[in-house]
Amino acid sequence: MIEKELSLNQHLSELRSRLTWSAIVVAIATAVAFIFHQDILRVLMEPARGFVSVPYEKPVYTSLTEFIGIAMKASLLVGVFISTPFLLWQFVRFVSPGLKRQEKRYLYSLMPISLVVFACGAAFGYYVLFPPAVTFLINFGSGVATPLIRIGSYVNLMVSLLFWMGLMFEIPVVLFFLSKVGVVTPNFLSRNRRWAVVLAFVLGAIITPTFDPINQVFVALPIILLFELGVILVKIGVRSNRNRD
Repeated sequence: MIEKELSLNQHLSELRSRLTWSAIVVAIATAVAFIFHQDILRVLMEPARGFVSVPYEKPVYTSLTEFIGIAMKASLLVGVFISTPFLLWQFVRFVSPGLKRQEKRYLYSLMPISLVVFACGAAFGYYVLFPPAVTFLINFGSGVATPLIRIGSYVNLMVSLLFWMGLMFEIPVVLFFLSKVGVVTPNFLSRNRRWAVVLAFVLGAIITPTFDPINQVFVALPIILLFELGVILVKIGVRSNRNRD
């Protein structure tokens, strides 16, 4: 009993230490990002292509604290993104004692891949999905009303879209890892393919900032293709497990 309490205290102490160091690194990265907050916001504005249908071709802020709040939020998000390798490393080091040797190897090898894949998903949202979506939203009612885009709503929409698209691009990596640890099989995924397609269109409707079906299809099709890629990777993972056994 004493050994269990000592072990629990050790784990809690280690968790507290890793969370503290993670918070320090995120705070430093956020402070550095805040120095360049105007450049960060200009990058986020780029997909809107100058807001050509908006007066002064710029978004607006309607309260004294809105702009500084958005600048701090954008800086925090960039700080977290910059710190992600360190945060993932802290997470892996914390959970690794409870993993088997094979699981540790898969986790260590897939971590850098997952970062690259997430960045690819965010880039897809930034370059492919968001420009036509924001153009549609700005021009949809411009014949009836003058669009005044608040910078807060614009940045929140942009960040949400980039996050979800980055997360969706993780599907093949997650499925491959689950196959290597024996959680999913190709037969299970094949049997539930139709539900995956339905879920892809549901996610497309949720993630897409517009109500038009074209942009929803732009989101749903990559999710379906990523699922199919995940099925292929699962088959490869299961086959390699059998060969090793």
